[in-house]
Amino acid sequence: MDTRKTRELPAGLERLRKRLERWRQTRKPRSRIPDSLWAAAVTVAKTYGVNRTARTLRLAYYSLKERVERESAATAGASALPATVPFIELVTSPSTGSYQCRLELENGDGAKMRVQLRSVAMPDLAAISRSFWNSEP
Repeated sequence: MDTRKTRELPAGLERLRKRLERWRQTRKPRSRIPDSLWAAAVTVAKTYGVNRTARTLRLAYYSLKERVERESAATAGASALPATVPFIELVTSPSTGSYQCRLELENGDGAKMRVQLRSVAMPDLAAISRSFWNSEP
């Protein structure tokens, strides 16, 4: 590589290029690139782009692209899920008295409904209201 292009490379990309060149000079023929170098290449590619990284490091574009996508998907999946979900128990205090409630509903057609409750257990008032509003006359 000519020196003009070397000076234009960002420091991180240049360091990794030199590491890969040293590995290439000392490797056995047909040996695979170590995972540590691939991991560094993926990190650099996220910053400087897959195409530029693959050309500079003389790596197969699609192999690098696949590794970058795989790591991005794993990272996105991991960050979407919370690490731990805490359990929170809500304890209600026992009631000393009974509930008293009066609910009066009137719709646009003039239909009226009055519900008066006197009990210990409170019913689902939202469900009662919903059934009134959704009923046919």
